[in-house]
Amino acid sequence: MATSRWTAAPAQACVPQVVAPRRRGAVLERAILDAALEQLSKVGWNGLTMEGVAAGAQTGKAAVYRRWPSKEDLVADALESGMPPLSPAPDTGSVREDLLTLCLAMRDAMYSRPGFALRAVLHECDGSVAERFQAVIFGRVMQPAIEAIREVLSRGVRRNEVRTAALNDHVCEAIPAMMMYRAKVYGSEWSPAEIAGMIDDLIVPLVRREA
Repeated sequence: MATSRWTAAPAQACVPQVVAPRRRGAVLERAILDAALEQLSKVGWNGLTMEGVAAGAQTGKAAVYRRWPSKEDLVADALESGMPPLSPAPDTGSVREDLLTLCLAMRDAMYSRPGFALRAVLHECDGSVAERFQAVIFGRVMQPAIEAIREVLSRGVRRNEVRTAALNDHVCEAIPAMMMYRAKVYGSEWSPAEIAGMIDDLIVPLVRREA
């Protein structure tokens, strides 16, 4: 019997295609903001593009531009919504231990994805662009840290650990200013040992009440 040289193609298994649900409103906005933080932490301010953010959020570029007309607007909102809140000021009964716990929490926030994104902005933006983010940096990073330090020192005053004159803006701003200074100028991190050294060698001698 003759055999045809034509053979039927094997039947292909039907693989159902998974179609991502269309996102709208707050769900889509959160995806875009998360994508912006991810881009900032990986490629920095200079490498971030609206197209890259749209791709990361799996949406169209038009959806990004409808909500944020500029890169600066998008990054400001991403930082505002993404920075983790600082934990309440600890109360261990010791000013030194309270400050150490608080500073380690601040360090952890700087290591978070929003923290990396914030440092990318601090490192790479020129002066005119950086002004756009001053309110976010102060309101979401500096001010909560300053208030927590003020609360720790206030308890120390009540326990006679801290001299009353040390409870002022300059002292309360010293720790976050030093941590931001190193991140901005040197681009380096604080190790736990370095944080402990800063507290033991500088802050505690500065604030403690003389016997």
